[in-house]
Amino acid sequence: MTSTPTAATRPARRMLVTGAAGFVGSHLADTLLARGDTVVGVDCFTPYYSPDAKRAAVSSACDQDNFELVEADLRSADLAPILEGVDTVFHQAAQPGVRLSWSDGFGEYASHNVLASQRLLEAAHDAGVRRFVYASSSSVYGNQDRYPTVESDLPRPYSPYGVTKLAAEHLCGLYAENWGLSTVSLRYFTVFGPRQRPDMSIHRLCEAVGTGASFPRFGDGAQIREFTYVSDIVAANLLAADADVAPGTSVNIAGGGEITLNELIAMVGDLAGTEVGIENHPSQAGDAKRNGGSTDKARELLGWGPQVSLRDGIAAQLAWHETRRSLIGT
Repeated sequence: MTSTPTAATRPARRMLVTGAAGFVGSHLADTLLARGDTVVGVDCFTPYYSPDAKRAAVSSACDQDNFELVEADLRSADLAPILEGVDTVFHQAAQPGVRLSWSDGFGEYASHNVLASQRLLEAAHDAGVRRFVYASSSSVYGNQDRYPTVESDLPRPYSPYGVTKLAAEHLCGLYAENWGLSTVSLRYFTVFGPRQRPDMSIHRLCEAVGTGASFPRFGDGAQIREFTYVSDIVAANLLAADADVAPGTSVNIAGGGEITLNELIAMVGDLAGTEVGIENHPSQAGDAKRNGGSTDKARELLGWGPQVSLRDGIAAQLAWHETRRSLIGT
């Protein structure tokens, strides 16, 4: 059973959340603020998807007295003032997505995901940060010979994006081993829920059933994914911030249950009470055939396990999409 520290048992602290206007970052910032922490949120509002959507995601945090939004690029900003007095860094910022990380796009991925992470690790070390929690990805595994994957399996990224996430994870290990910086890397398995990025499959499915548009299916739909609800991801971050773990530890954070894309399409249609229209596209380079992770280590080291089922999480996300459409009038 997941258990996170409460305000009654833990003094308020100063926390840094990078990518604070993003999907996971905004949820994490909201939760930290609600429990009484002071939060510095950093975001450079890249145009990967609508900056207006990101500003909407962080708007509730900006209304809180104990939140400061810093609009800065981690690749070039002076990070020392941002990290002053910070207890824990939650490094959520990244250039996301597999399909755009090829060809000319790779430079952006390398700079946002590797260079920015190295600069932040260096600054965290200099500032004496107590704990550095890094948002890694199941993309570090690529296609494996056995499932569920465990943390000791040899990473085999299948996309340039996965390479950059693994590189930053290695940097966390290097700063732990060489400088004693207490880092924890959480390997997220396909996060979903309200505020999900618009390029992700469940977001597209929820929009398709709500608007009558077709869902773009890449490949034959037999690819397998494991989905993790955003509140479970937030809980894992909070636990990782205080767990007694060795510096440089990596941990799977997976939702508990794999599903094919075709089964996912059927589930969303069933919950929405309508058939999903399909628009077929060829398979895309970098899309792994399967992901699925063991959470034994997360349970052992963090006391963490998923609490929200895929079906319940999709129902919550469908409700969010419906509310969102009513607010914007589409």
